[in-house]
Amino acid sequence: MSYDTDLLVIGAGSGGVRCARIAASHGARVAVVEGRHWGGTCVNLGCVPKKLLVQASEYADFVQDSHGFGWDTQAGHHDWPAFIASKDREISRLNGIYVSMLEKAGVRLLTGHARFIDAHTVTVAPSELAPEAEPVTLTAEKIVIATGGVPVRPQIEGAEFALTSDEVFHLKERPQRLCIVGGGYIGVEFAGIFAGLGSDVTLVYRQPLPLRGFDEDLRNALAEGIEQRGIRQLAGHEPTRITRNGKELTVHLENGESVIVDQVIFATGRVPKTAGLGLEKTRIRTTGNGRIMVNAHHETDEPDVFAIGDVTDRINLTPVAIAEGHILADRLYGNHARDWSFDTTPKAVFFTPPLASVGLTEEEAAAKGAADIYLSKFRPMRHTIGGRERRTLMKLVVDQASQKVIGAHIYGEDAPEMMQALAIAVTAGLRKNDFDRTIGIHPTSAEEFVTMRTRTRVSGH
Repeated sequence: MSYDTDLLVIGAGSGGVRCARIAASHGARVAVVEGRHWGGTCVNLGCVPKKLLVQASEYADFVQDSHGFGWDTQAGHHDWPAFIASKDREISRLNGIYVSMLEKAGVRLLTGHARFIDAHTVTVAPSELAPEAEPVTLTAEKIVIATGGVPVRPQIEGAEFALTSDEVFHLKERPQRLCIVGGGYIGVEFAGIFAGLGSDVTLVYRQPLPLRGFDEDLRNALAEGIEQRGIRQLAGHEPTRITRNGKELTVHLENGESVIVDQVIFATGRVPKTAGLGLEKTRIRTTGNGRIMVNAHHETDEPDVFAIGDVTDRINLTPVAIAEGHILADRLYGNHARDWSFDTTPKAVFFTPPLASVGLTEEEAAAKGAADIYLSKFRPMRHTIGGRERRTLMKLVVDQASQKVIGAHIYGEDAPEMMQALAIAVTAGLRKNDFDRTIGIHPTSAEEFVTMRTRTRVSGH
């Protein structure tokens, strides 16, 4: 059968763009459909603008800390609209880069909302990105679903009064009083951002500690850091309803408490963006939470239809989506595949200060066998002079039998920058002795990882 194109990628986020570009570089005829943002969530409503917000929120700390170093700097007024305008210009620039990369690769670009007619046929209807576009029907030999995810809005009374993370990036003004619901990385990051910019922030979450799934020492250190940041934490709680009185919103909690604020942000997770995609026209199966089920080769139950990135039931991180897109394109059209280590995917949370991890937590390692734990907590040099009460925590998890470093965790300044290098060491299977025989760079926080020679404790059996 003759098809209009060899490969159709639905979604122009990080994973979809990488898949399309690599497939095209191997000589495939490729088309990409995008209905909302070229560059996807990461560039437009996620990693990139969020990191810019984090950086904006840190300058007040720099001014305050500079006094201990002899500067007489004074904090000024933060102009939220001016900053958002700068952020929007940068995002527009990146949008253009993504479009340019695809065009230079020879990829056909289609703007609109894609919907399956059958396993090889898709219609592209007008979307918010191109409401006047004419509908198009396209056939493809192979199709990749890379539509990403969307924020969850809890089904409680008054939920319509709250924002999700998607809307935060386009607020006209910064709320002075803010309640953030959710103790995952999105909630924690936005709490840190708005607190740094001067808002009165309350963080509400169901768990006893923030960041479920991270190492317990890291979670405890973060909980302390949240308090030090001036953020009110209401752990072990969840909202039952939200009411409005004029411009004020009241968040009612299940224990009878309430929080009165100017704005509420839901950071209660994300779900795959598959609504209206027409999956019912295919044999594709999904999990209970709607994620597309794929095997190790990103194949769905429908032959010639694949899925990558946040729409799947695998690791939902931008670099993972990029790796998956690259691997799939190489396998389909390049007759080879790179060797990527997904088990040692590093991750970071951009609070102030940030935290980062790679490999196993102490709890995960202990479940597998005996693990040697090395832990250090100290006040960085900058803060001993600047006067800020901020601690750094560093931790290594070592398999006792092999002495391989199987986990590394940091809470403190530059944690993500250090963790990228540590992820190489953990991926390479280096042993504790390799860390011990490495000479440190002094004075740095990072040198702590090569000077932690006294075991703190043993976990597991």
